[in-house]
Parts: sequence; C-alpha cells; structure tokens
Amino acid sequence: MSIAARSLKTSLSRRWVASPLARPFSTTANVLMASSADNTKEPNFKTFEIYRWNPDKPTEKPALKTYKVDLNACGPMVLDALIKIKNEEDSTLTFRRSCREGICGSCAMNIEGGNTLACISKINRDTSKPVKIYPLPHMNIVKDLVPDLTHFYKQYKSIEPYLKQTTPPTNGKENLQTIEDRKKLDGLYECILCACCSTSCPSYWWNQEEYLGPAVLMQAYRWMIDSRDQFGPQRREKLQNKMSLYRCHTIMNCSKTCPKGLQPGAAIAKIKYMMAAE
Repeated sequence: MSIAARSLKTSLSRRWVASPLARPFSTTANVLMASSADNTKEPNFKTFEIYRWNPDKPTEKPALKTYKVDLNACGPMVLDALIKIKNEEDSTLTFRRSCREGICGSCAMNIEGGNTLACISKINRDTSKPVKIYPLPHMNIVKDLVPDLTHFYKQYKSIEPYLKQTTPPTNGKENLQTIEDRKKLDGLYECILCACCSTSCPSYWWNQEEYLGPAVLMQAYRWMIDSRDQFGPQRREKLQNKMSLYRCHTIMNCSKTCPKGLQPGAAIAKIKYMMAAE
C-alpha cells in the first residue's frame, strides 16, 4: 500500500471514530421507542367543558359539553386538546386554528375566564379542575367556538390601514424612514387582530356598533405616527366624535388580556392627547 493510500485510510478512520461526538439525529426508531414509553404511563384524564351551539338546531340552547382528555397522550397546549377531541371524540366540534404559533390569531377564545390564544395557552395539569372554554364574549356566534368577526373587520377597514400620501416619492423611489421613526412603530405593528382585547372591553360590549374598540384604535394610532404617512390630521378628524374614540374609559382589560403583550390602552391615550393638543 502506498504512503498516500495509508494516509487516506488513517484520515477516514479518524473521521469515523469522531462521528459519535456529533449531535445525533432523530430517527424513526427513536420516535417509536418514545411512543412505547409514553404508552406505559398511567392515563391522566383532564376534563374539558366546551361551549357548543349548532345554528342548524336554533331551538336548542347553547350548552357546555364535557370531554375527557388523557394529558399523557396529548400536547401541552389547549389547542392540542381541542384537536385531539375533534380527531378522536367528536368530529362536529368547530373552532378556528391555523399557525399554532401565536402568529395568525385564528384560535382566539375565552379559556378559563380570559381571552387568549388556544395555541399558546398551556393546559393546567391539575386534573381536579375542569378547563372551561367559550368563544370570544359578546360576539355573534357562527358555531361552537367560532365568533362572527365581520363587523370587527369592517371597523378595521374603516380606519384605512395603509400608507396615504399627498406627495409620494418621485421616480419610484422608496419611502425612507429613520431608525428612530421606525422604532416608534414597535409594540403596534405586531398586532395580529385576534380581537382578544376588543372583546374583553366592556365599552366595546355595550357600544360596538359605533365604538371602534382597542384593536382598531391601536392600529389607527400606528398609522398616525408613521413618519411616511401624510394623513395624520385627517385620520384624527374622523375620530372627532363622542363614540369612535371617547367611549374608552381606560378600564385597561385590553392591555391585560393581549396575548402578544401589547398596550392598546396606552395607544388610545396617546391618540386622545394628540387630538387635545391640536
């Protein structure tokens, strides 16, 4: 064997010996072994009481229906339990869901008395207490846990949530913005329009036909302070009435319940300050 061949063989041997130190990959065998281990656990059943209403049976009143879920065979989030119930126990259960990452806002509902997203709400593993799940409060219901958000989105459309300019950049240039001006939008643009805040607001419950609510007003403020937008005064003028903005009584349920940790109440207060100063 030549010196070059022996050197190559030694190099390959060293690489083969070193490979076990690398991070192991997940394999089908590993997954099967994990599943077998999980199946040996004693069932740990949790009770879920879920709001049910079927529009095809309008004479039947809404009611809570009880389901049992084995937490040892279920993911950690409430959405995992809902999907498991729908797949294995009751395929008629209706709810919205999409991203499973707290980004889309589809699975907004009232869980254990508070508005939140089912996909980021952990299941309380205390099996002595049931988890009660309702749709977002004070909304018309399409079916089960699905609220009708038609009016909510019409209100969002009414604030014209897009850039408006009288003198746009010439020659197709970009709308430039400084780093400082861009930072002003932090805590505003992250809103996913899940409606958790608006449906937790008593003022919105009582006046939602005219009061825009926390989510829509926070987005209105987001465009008012965008340095690239040139219609701030006109946007505020549209709110200059006794209902659209001033039904907010700073109860602050909106800021407490926001699953993204945003502050709609603070945004509304800043709009009021801007309008008072004009």
